Amino acid sequence: MTGESNQPDPSVTVRSLRTPHSAAFAGIAFAILTLVVMVLLHTALPGDPPREPDWLITHDRQVRVAVTLMPFAVIAFLWFMGVLRDLLGFREDQFFSTIFLGSGLLFLGAVLVWVSSIAATLAAANANPTDFAESTAYAYAGSWIIVMDVVFLRMAGVFMMTSATMWLRTEALPRWLVIVTYLSAVVLLIAAPTLRPFRVAIPVWVLVVSIVILATHRRAAAGGR
Repeated sequence: MTGESNQPDPSVTVRSLRTPHSAAFAGIAFAILTLVVMVLLHTALPGDPPREPDWLITHDRQVRVAVTLMPFAVIAFLWFMGVLRDLLGFREDQFFSTIFLGSGLLFLGAVLVWVSSIAATLAAANANPTDFAESTAYAYAGSWIIVMDVVFLRMAGVFMMTSATMWLRTEALPRWLVIVTYLSAVVLLIAAPTLRPFRVAIPVWVLVVSIVILATHRRAAAGGR
């Protein structure tokens, strides 16, 4: 009786799943979409926080576009996280990668809740504009939006600080970018309640990191020729 061999068939080629470096463009997509959303909401809101609910009616279409685009930005950020992990490769540390993934996912969850709160407030205002404007529900909805705004800013700060620490230990990205990331993260963690307009730093940071990754890859590919 002939036993079956456990050796792999040499005719079968084993291919590993490689992250395309073009996926770094996902970070650029996130940055552009998020900046567009922030501009739309900033120009629609009469104040920060908004006192009067009229903006929900007069800027109805503008707010709808913003809440529609943001989920696509979240999807792009997931790809961006994958690019950052692939950048580290075997050098990735389990401790820091756990904080990296956890803070990144919590950031995205907070962003989705934040956008969902705005969408729910918009829907309630359109359903009954007069009663909603005079109800305590609007004040509650506004405070909830503010709270989630602060939460996702701080989660972004944790994500950025963890990323900078991993880059510092592995030298995966330039030192100047590590320093800028640390400084931005500290501002988000400490001053988030008073500097909510600083939220624009998040998409700008992702944009810069994505461009640096693409430039580094192209230089490496040119040097390997």
